[in-house]
Amino acid sequence: MKKIIFLFVLTVLWMVPSKSIHAHCQVPCGIYDDYARVKAMLEDTATVEKAVVEMRSLSGKKDVQSQNQMVRWVVNKEKHADNIISTISDYFLTQRVKEEQQDYEKRLVAHHKVVVSAMKVKQNTDIKYVRELKECIEALREYYSEHRH
Repeated sequence: MKKIIFLFVLTVLWMVPSKSIHAHCQVPCGIYDDYARVKAMLEDTATVEKAVVEMRSLSGKKDVQSQNQMVRWVVNKEKHADNIISTISDYFLTQRVKEEQQDYEKRLVAHHKVVVSAMKVKQNTDIKYVRELKECIEALREYYSEHRH
């Protein structure tokens, strides 16, 4: 009976959808492309910027289609800001920023600024917050230059 219950629970857990995290593995595989993640965050920022511009153009429109598009842009803005936050926390802060680095505190602050900027982007529709986010992400290039094979 215990085995049947165990198998049932295991099956149910397998079927329950989970939020997927797209940061690279948290095992020491050694296959990293930090620069690609910085570029991806900049692409997310470009999407957030487009969302803000489109939201501002839809502001005040009362027709159903405009309201539908507004919701879609808000959802996209949130999603891409969350992608940035996840990349910093699930990838960079867990695997690339290390306490033994000489400039650990400086790196920690730089990464934290990205998370705070992404949070501000989620809370606001002023393009200045998007620009601040982009600047914070670009500042990380100091640590993650393009890797050439």
